[in-house]
Amino acid sequence: MSEIAVTLVILALVVVAFVSGKVPAGLVAIGASLALLATGVLDLPQAFAGFADPAVVLIASLFVVAEGLDASGLTGWAGQQLIARGGTKAAVLTVLVMLLVAVLSALISVNGAVAALLPVVVVVASRISVAPSKLLLPLAFGAHAGSLLTLTGSPVNVIISELAADTGHGAFGFFAFTPIGVVLVIGTVLITVFFGRWLIPGRSPATMPRDLSDHARTLLREYASPQPFARVRVRSNSPLVGRTAGDAHLEAHAPVQLIAVQGNERRPAGETIQAGDRLLVRGETASIRILKKEAKLAGLGVNGSIGRTDALIDASYGVAEVVVAPRSTMLGETVFPGMVTDSGDLVVLAVQRSGEVIDAQTIVLESGDILLVQGRWDALDLNLADPTVLVVDEPDQLRRQAAPLGIRAWTALVILVLMVAALATGIMPAAVTGLLAAAAMVLTRTVTVERAHRSISWTTLLLVAGMIPMSTAITKTGTAELIANGLVDVVGQYGPLLVLLSLCLVALIFGQLISNTATALIIAPIAVSVASELGVSPLPFLMAVAVVSAAAFLTPVATPANFMIMGPAGLRFGDYWKLGTVLALLFLAVAVLLVPLIWPF
Repeated sequence: MSEIAVTLVILALVVVAFVSGKVPAGLVAIGASLALLATGVLDLPQAFAGFADPAVVLIASLFVVAEGLDASGLTGWAGQQLIARGGTKAAVLTVLVMLLVAVLSALISVNGAVAALLPVVVVVASRISVAPSKLLLPLAFGAHAGSLLTLTGSPVNVIISELAADTGHGAFGFFAFTPIGVVLVIGTVLITVFFGRWLIPGRSPATMPRDLSDHARTLLREYASPQPFARVRVRSNSPLVGRTAGDAHLEAHAPVQLIAVQGNERRPAGETIQAGDRLLVRGETASIRILKKEAKLAGLGVNGSIGRTDALIDASYGVAEVVVAPRSTMLGETVFPGMVTDSGDLVVLAVQRSGEVIDAQTIVLESGDILLVQGRWDALDLNLADPTVLVVDEPDQLRRQAAPLGIRAWTALVILVLMVAALATGIMPAAVTGLLAAAAMVLTRTVTVERAHRSISWTTLLLVAGMIPMSTAITKTGTAELIANGLVDVVGQYGPLLVLLSLCLVALIFGQLISNTATALIIAPIAVSVASELGVSPLPFLMAVAVVSAAAFLTPVATPANFMIMGPAGLRFGDYWKLGTVLALLFLAVAVLLVPLIWPF
């Protein structure tokens, strides 16, 4: 059997495996590479070249950068601004949601943008009494359109840019996609706003998520009585500097209880109290004011009657309610306000039983008790991930809706701006720029190493790295040239425009059934061969493939973003195609009619 026949058989099996959904996409891609190696189509370096490809390195780096923006609170803050400024008109909110997710997608990828905004958008829908599907479907589809605003919007863009460079015509720049992306974003928004009432079904999930934007005030009302919490900052001239928490003796200054010593955004708390540390205290407002004056402490706000909530939630620290379940290992344990948990990361602030706060020095836990614990956001995520722990509201949801911006948000923003500037000017290779940005996110502690590891979508990396050899085989064996010749023989006599339309239709159909990244890696080398056969530039063909690959609208399995909104929106498999078909036609028209005007044949 010839190499072309072998390659076509493997390609057909890969497509069938993708469509069936019974084998993980990453495993299918790796299987394709191994099959090409085993059959002798590719040698060992070629079969695993995808793992060293600069596109894979850049994509992995962008996942970490996106996580840094999320961990710093920037994406959550953007969602909070949406709630604050969106009003109650569904049409206005739809426009704002789609524009916001489009911009975020251009910077941090489609999946990251949708995941960051999804909880906030559901809350917005609940507030204005609109079915969540009416906002979540525009959220996902707006993200797909926004992915074509910049090079970093999608792995497909990175792959297409690299292939363009390989043809000798130069890579697509960071903003090369922008003219097409702007047209698609505007068109997608207009179609959704004016025709969405007929094209988007009104669906709701079985259970709606809670609005947690004012949750800190709720917790203060329930747990701070009869005395409020307060947080104060230790000044450099405070007599408390250098003391341990046990030797602080705040009662010598005023009848105030020290709950916990906390660090700041730049460093955690140490064994002794240092200038800049935050003290979480509990006492009467008048007593706390006396303490601040005598112990030379700066006020961050006394909570309770005056309505400040920074004692519980800020950019670094959050809270969670933990329920003591029947047969829990916590039953019978003794706790007290100010107690540090065994991990050393969390502090017990208060305990509630039967709806009442227990005001005692020591408390023996019973089934149904609720503990209010505080710690850094990453510590809450880590310690409360245990399935045996019953958490009332997930810390990550609370952080997204209620936490204010902190200093790390500005750090993350600076890193993002510098990365975009470097990518736009091309002063260094894109993969190097991405790696430096990702490293900066970790070194500045905007995102922890563990969280950076978790942020990387290994399925996406395996998919891209595994399918790059498939793309190489399609080109190397002459398969792409064979398919291109067949396509040109059938429609080539009618000109490059009809050939482009035919190729885009194939890519559009593939993109609804398999990953759009896999689609691009399969169709792009064929597009290059088609352009070569026609004797025209490959750039319009490659850009058109990028555009129609983003038009994965018709099914929930076309992209992770489509599937991500399915449950929260209460959508069914057949709910996507109505609006999806109209938008797919828009993307097809832009790919065939507008792209050749910007990148002539």
